[in-house]
Amino acid sequence: MENEAVSKNFIEQIIDKDLAEGHCKTVHTRFPPEPNGYLHIGHAKSILLNYGLAQEYNGLFNMRFDDTNPTKERSEFVESIKEDIKWLGADWGDRLFFASNYFDQMYEAAVKLIKKGKAYVSDLSAEEMREYRGTLKEPGKEDPSAGRSVEENLELFEAMKDGRYADGEKVLRARIDMASPNMNMRDPVIYRVAHMTHQNTGDKWCIYPMYDFAHPIEDAIEGITHSICTLEFEDHRPLYDWVVRELEYENPPKQIEFAKLYLTNVVTGKRYIKKLVEEHIVDGWDDPRLVSIAALRRRGFTPESIKMFVELCGVSKANSSVDYAMLEYCIREDLKLKRSRVMAVLDPIKVIIDNYPEDQIEYFDVVNNMENEALGSRKVPFARELYIDREDFMEEPPRKYFRMFPGNEVRLMHAYFVKCNSFVKDENGKVTEIHCTYDPESRGGNSPDGRKVKGTIHWVAAPTAVKAEVRLYENIVDEELGVYNEDGSLNLNPNSLTVLKECYVEPGLADAKGYDSFQFVRQGYFCVDAKDSKEDALVFNRIVSLKSSYKLPAQQ
Repeated sequence: MENEAVSKNFIEQIIDKDLAEGHCKTVHTRFPPEPNGYLHIGHAKSILLNYGLAQEYNGLFNMRFDDTNPTKERSEFVESIKEDIKWLGADWGDRLFFASNYFDQMYEAAVKLIKKGKAYVSDLSAEEMREYRGTLKEPGKEDPSAGRSVEENLELFEAMKDGRYADGEKVLRARIDMASPNMNMRDPVIYRVAHMTHQNTGDKWCIYPMYDFAHPIEDAIEGITHSICTLEFEDHRPLYDWVVRELEYENPPKQIEFAKLYLTNVVTGKRYIKKLVEEHIVDGWDDPRLVSIAALRRRGFTPESIKMFVELCGVSKANSSVDYAMLEYCIREDLKLKRSRVMAVLDPIKVIIDNYPEDQIEYFDVVNNMENEALGSRKVPFARELYIDREDFMEEPPRKYFRMFPGNEVRLMHAYFVKCNSFVKDENGKVTEIHCTYDPESRGGNSPDGRKVKGTIHWVAAPTAVKAEVRLYENIVDEELGVYNEDGSLNLNPNSLTVLKECYVEPGLADAKGYDSFQFVRQGYFCVDAKDSKEDALVFNRIVSLKSSYKLPAQQ
């Protein structure tokens, strides 16, 4: 039991203490995204943490859209977020909520604060408010409007609600402490005027609550026990506690902060991604070069690989960065025993076996995954004309090059020994055909006379091959020069996408559907692109290459 306690993260330890001391009976968590963009890999940590804690403690989990800001929110983002969270396996059941459904209660909460003398309507502009706020070294100055009577504030706030003021003309501020060392407590704005149509409530409201005011109310209304958020909200916790205390909620929620998930050399900022999308540098929020959850899914990552990644990152109070290579490690580990290993030729050159019967096609039984017999086997066709990868042939090879070259014998994977005899070039000097002879006695890739060959290459039979487009991805930003330029713009990698149009795969892949994934022998793991792939025009995304220098850190 002692070891079990030590192995728990600090959030679990807080929850255990709260349960033991009777501060709560049922653990109740939530994931509250703002629908102003697509979720990214960092959000996956928060989703899985909140949902995982509810599962661990046999508690409740709420899915709540924090849609209090109509300036950036869209229904498209609502639907994408729901899809992402379901895909990750966080099941909210019938517990789907919208913060905007609480606008009436938030308005009444603001009225309550006014009546308690804890909120007032201010006439200051945004610029004036900044001047009055003070600095980290100097206290702020009292707002000239702070002395208004309760009755006047109630009247003005109702007028704000009724649309009698323009955007920015008046705001409602909490009355706390303009000399507080915490800038968030210096009479923060809790309501502003915004004549905008809301994606959920339409034109019912022209005033909207600020996040720091709305969020603790949402948590309290829903009975959240532990409001788990990222570390940048730590300085906001006194305001969170002030709101639930002044509004006199019987069972106030507890805010707990944990470190964000920072991934090296990736773009997660919504502002930057929006710019990439609008300038058509990427083909949408789900472009496989991004690390939005939708992009990772489209590229071929699995929920299991992301869960593994989040678990390896752990939960802590200290901010740190994680190498993108660790995420790649997780998808390799997840797929290596689950996916068939098939042959695909990405840069084809034709091989003609001159002594093989012209119209004959024979089939080889090939195990789908040597490390997992449960995946069974398949029949792979073989013919006189084949495709091999261009890098597997050299006219004048260096020493220790064991693949195909004139006079050399190699093994065609699962099939025969073949010897290269000659080749044909086009007018530009590019090799277009290689002519070989095969040893019929070496069927299955073994020679009866015991002779050895050092090179084994993969291939696809030309008559039955399925043509496909293959997309190879690199990081969208230049890893060596860093994510951002000096002016704050993104340092884009011009080679982030390579499209190969003339690729050939085994005929068994002809019926592959979106998100189906395979290991292409010697090439990497690939996934059928769910957006662009068609029944008669397959498109594959490379998920990840086969090997990496990344190693898991030693366990302490």
